[in-house]
Amino acid sequence: MSTTMGGAKETKNLAGSRAKRRARVAWAFLSPALVVTAFVALYPLVQTLYLSLTNTRLGSEEPARFVGLSNYVELVHDGFFLDALLLTVLFAVLTVILELALGLGIALLLDARFKGRSAMRAAMLVPWAIPTAVSTQMWKWMYNDVYGVFNDILVDRLGLVSEPIAFTADPRTSLAAAVLVDVWKTTPFVALLLLAGLQLIPRELYEAARVDGATRLQAFTRITLPLLRPALLVALVFRTLDALRVFDVFYVMFGSRPDMQTLATYAHEILVSISDVGYGSAVSTAIFLVIAVFIGIYIALFRGREA
Repeated sequence: MSTTMGGAKETKNLAGSRAKRRARVAWAFLSPALVVTAFVALYPLVQTLYLSLTNTRLGSEEPARFVGLSNYVELVHDGFFLDALLLTVLFAVLTVILELALGLGIALLLDARFKGRSAMRAAMLVPWAIPTAVSTQMWKWMYNDVYGVFNDILVDRLGLVSEPIAFTADPRTSLAAAVLVDVWKTTPFVALLLLAGLQLIPRELYEAARVDGATRLQAFTRITLPLLRPALLVALVFRTLDALRVFDVFYVMFGSRPDMQTLATYAHEILVSISDVGYGSAVSTAIFLVIAVFIGIYIALFRGREA
C-alpha cells in the first residue's frame, strides 16, 4: 500500500516538474515578443502619459516643467475638446451599430450555400482592401455639389431635390456623409469576422432544432446569436477601437474644420499645428481612456449575459 502511494506521489512530482519546465520554455520563447511589445506599445503609452503632465512645447526656448493635472483640468473646460468628444462618440455609436447590423446580414447571406458564393465573398472584400484615404477622397468627389454623382442622380436624373446639396460642407449632412463612407468601407471586415464565427456553429444544432419544430427566427435567436457572441464581441471591440480613434476619414473629407474635428484630428492639430506636446499628449491620453471605458463596458455586458 505504502509502495503504491509512494509511486503515485513520485509520478505527481515528476508531472509537476515537467509542467514547470514546459512553462519556463514557453516563457523563454515568448520573452522576445513580450519585450518588443513592451517597447512598441507600453513605452510610448508611458511617455505620452508623462508628457501630458508637463507643459512641453516644440521649439520653445523655456525648459519643460511638470504641471501635474493642469492639462486635464483644461481639457474639461475646453469647448473644442468637448465638441470633438461628442462628435467622436456619436460617430462611433452610429457606425458600429450600422456595421454590426449590415455585417451580420451579409455574413448570414454568405454562410448559405448558393452558386457563386466564393465570388461573392471575394467581391465583398474590395471596399475593405482600398486604403481609407483613397476611398474617402473618392467619396468626397461623389459628394461634390458641382460634379458629384449623387447630386447628378438626385437633381438631374430623379428630380428629388431642386438644387445641389453640398454634402460635406453642410453641417446638417456632414456627419452622415462621414458615417456612410466608414460603413461602406468597414462593413466587409465585420462580415468577415462574423462569417468566421458562423462557420464554427455545428450544423447538427440547426437540424435538431428543425426536427423539434423550431422556426428560423427561433433558431436564430436561440442558437445563432448565443453561439456567435464571441465573434460579435471581437467585431465590436475592433470596430469601436477604430471608430473612437478615427482620423483619416475626417481629415481627408473636412480637413481642420472646427465643427467636424474628432478626438484624433484635434490631437493632431494640437500636436502638429500648434506644437503643444503637453496638451496634445493629454488629449491622446483622453482618447485612450475613452476607449478603455467602452471596452470595459462591452466586456462587463458580455460577461453578465454569459453568467
